[in-house]
Amino acid sequence: MAKTHPKSIARQKRVKRIRKKISGTSERPRLRVFKSAKHIYAQLIDDVAGHTLLAMSTGDKSLRDADISGKTDQAHQVGLILAGKAKEKGISTVVFDRGGYIYHGRIKALSDGAREGGLAF
Repeated sequence: MAKTHPKSIARQKRVKRIRKKISGTSERPRLRVFKSAKHIYAQLIDDVAGHTLLAMSTGDKSLRDADISGKTDQAHQVGLILAGKAKEKGISTVVFDRGGYIYHGRIKALSDGAREGGLAF
């Protein structure tokens, strides 16, 4: 069931507008970000094949055990770990999909962490 809150509708419109312009391939997957009130999620997606190549979130085991306070710091760590896993799979460049969110705060922290970890976009 679709959310009917005006902010949700506006974000979904932004997502559609962004997705018209960008697409991921197996060589250069799309780094898709979603944030909820508690967690942040990131996926590397091959749109040609329709597969998720890699996924990471703040609910992941490697982050649950770590003692990181603050959602922005957690988002930065998600970016770092995702970049490390991507490097192991031979992925070095991605297309960034901010998911309709403003490039600020947790979204920026995640992308900075991914860049710091070695991903290019």
